[in-house]
Amino acid sequence: MPIKRANAFPVATTTTTTTTTVIVAIAGLLVLLALAPLRLSDYGLSFLVNLISAIVLATAWRMFAGPTRYVSLAVAAFFGIGAYTVALVQDILPLYAAFALAGLAGMLVALLVGLTTLRVSGVHFVIFTFGLGELIREVTIWWEINQTRTVGRYVLVDFDTPLIYWSLLALMVLVFATGHWLERSRPGFALRVIGEDEAVADQVGIDRAAVKVAVFVLSAFFLTMVGALMAPRWSYINPNTVFGATISFQVVIMALLGGMQRLWGPLLGVVPMTVLSEILSTNYPRAYSVILGAVFLISVYVLPDGIAGLIERGWARARRRRDGAAPGDRHGQPATLGEG
Repeated sequence: MPIKRANAFPVATTTTTTTTTVIVAIAGLLVLLALAPLRLSDYGLSFLVNLISAIVLATAWRMFAGPTRYVSLAVAAFFGIGAYTVALVQDILPLYAAFALAGLAGMLVALLVGLTTLRVSGVHFVIFTFGLGELIREVTIWWEINQTRTVGRYVLVDFDTPLIYWSLLALMVLVFATGHWLERSRPGFALRVIGEDEAVADQVGIDRAAVKVAVFVLSAFFLTMVGALMAPRWSYINPNTVFGATISFQVVIMALLGGMQRLWGPLLGVVPMTVLSEILSTNYPRAYSVILGAVFLISVYVLPDGIAGLIERGWARARRRRDGAAPGDRHGQPATLGEG
């Protein structure tokens, strides 16, 4: 009896429809987010600013750390560079030129750091990147005390909260678009090969140093720009706040909790952590550090693949149950030819 071939067109049509639906949903969400400052209170807008900034930080951090599995604790270093650059040149350059200069400064530091440190990995890389933030913080404090006789700077520019929010929203779109492109590009593929096995990467001719440094610099640009955009929001900054290690740990925990295997994974960690941070800082400020440590332990030991991995496993189990219940499928096994 001849076997009828399944028509492939319905599958392609379904895939196209799903993609279109996702694009429309994302576009609609972005429109709502863009209109949010026109409807929200000052508190609600402030919460969204914190949320969007955390999303950009965690997604940018994952851009490099996810494929390579290099855990960087230099987030605070680049965040602080962005904020302090704007504070230093606010009276010399136009504001948007100051933002551009901050991005260039962060990329230059990332280039120097990448060329000197990305040859090491594992715990050595973690320690170095943590030390980098602390070194820049201490040098900045020393310079402020001995040269300017102050500790901290005011950032008084004409850049209000709605403008900060819209700029961060545009930066969020850009970081997701860049991550999407990177995952489908040759450098992105090379980065995943490096993360799986660096010896294999060498054997197939991948220039490990060039690829890692390039993506590390790209990630640092977004981290620096968040610091630059948040400087007017804080109005007053000092080295202990903008270079504080807590910034790095929060971003890493958010990304690990959400999941590193997908571009959108950190988003699933940022949202609950930002909400939790808002509740704890308002009602239980002393318990925040303890809760943060507990979340880190949970993300490492209970959810090694993060919330995104948990969702994907649940979705895979649901699909297997659905396929196992199909007609002609007995005891969860596919029907063989000649049966029925």
